[in-house]
Amino acid sequence: MNFPFDPDRGLIVVQAELYGPSGSIVLRLAVDTGATGTMINAAPLAIAGYDASLAPDRIQVTTGSGVEYTPRLPVSRITALGHEQTDFPVLVHTLPPSASIDGLLGLDYMRNRVLNVDFRSATVSLT
Repeated sequence: MNFPFDPDRGLIVVQAELYGPSGSIVLRLAVDTGATGTMINAAPLAIAGYDASLAPDRIQVTTGSGVEYTPRLPVSRITALGHEQTDFPVLVHTLPPSASIDGLLGLDYMRNRVLNVDFRSATVSLT
């Protein structure tokens, strides 16, 4: 299944749905093949009912601004690009508001699949 994106925008942004104790929320995630882990802003996670302070561990993450330790929290279910992951660990980190996205869809979500980004047809697929 192909999903559209805006090829003129700086990021490839796709819709995802996150399920939590308080219900589900639709997210805008940037497909990021440079991110080893999927990262979601703390605010949408809180809306879905997750508490980052209860994360079982913190992970060292290298960002553009340096090395930080961020909570890693398992979410019950997340869907994106036609696929679903359950009991999926995400990193909790706050991206700048100017990013206008809710997080990053990282390599951990795409492992063992084929990612196809077609700029001519402005579509992305994960099979």
